[in-house]
Amino acid sequence: MEKQIHNYIDKKTEEIIINKLRTAGCVFAEEEARLLISEAQTLDKLTDMVEQRTTGLPLEHIVGWADFCGIRIEVEQGVFIPRRRTEFLVQQAASLTTPGSIIVDLCCGTGAVGAALAKIIGHIELYATDIDPASVKCARHNTTFFWGNVYKGDLYHPLPSALHNRVDILVANAPYVPTDSMELLPQEARKYEIRAALDGGEKGLDVQRRVAAEAPIWLAPGGHLLVETSQKQALQTAEIFAENGLIPKVANCVELDATVVIGTQTNRMNMNCKILT
Repeated sequence: MEKQIHNYIDKKTEEIIINKLRTAGCVFAEEEARLLISEAQTLDKLTDMVEQRTTGLPLEHIVGWADFCGIRIEVEQGVFIPRRRTEFLVQQAASLTTPGSIIVDLCCGTGAVGAALAKIIGHIELYATDIDPASVKCARHNTTFFWGNVYKGDLYHPLPSALHNRVDILVANAPYVPTDSMELLPQEARKYEIRAALDGGEKGLDVQRRVAAEAPIWLAPGGHLLVETSQKQALQTAEIFAENGLIPKVANCVELDATVVIGTQTNRMNMNCKILT
């Protein structure tokens, strides 16, 4: 039986690994070296993992998981890796959620947001969708413990129509990078994550527009749509929400460099909503 080898790696070998990672441009070489050593089952596996990292493969794709809101989230190669900044989206959604709420996670990726909300809130009725088959597979695994319902398909399309006007919380970490800015992303994202999870169209707002346009059909009165965006795009996102009858609010977190726009559904659509900041 294979045994983990971290107890058998001496300091000199660890330093060699750290230097290789640092030379390859890994900013947190020490922490990454310790993680790779702790996850490796054999010396050959460790060597292979280090080599993969030096070529630029994301650490989470190598070890197969990411830490998100204190949960170990399964991440397959090619799938969008949940970012720490998205924990702010979870925090904002959790503050508006009560036990028993119906929550829909659009563009769910690994299902990290829905899983984190279920862990924080307790009992919720969780639904999630994504167009990427590998992401759907991960999301089903990551939300199994929370009885998540994960569907493959484009945004709302695969959701059961019985959810119309019943959803308390809609969350969407939809792609919001403008197409022309894709080349400015770190190589790890450009090369190893699915483009559809990053590219938000000409101004980065294409998917957000589609999410907001249909949200009133699904949200319950007083329900909320929460979308992660950039600080630069936040007012445009808020305007899109208002155009679709949602009362918008912009929330920022300096520590996580995170911005979330929250839209609240009213009993009647108010097309003249003011943007609240």
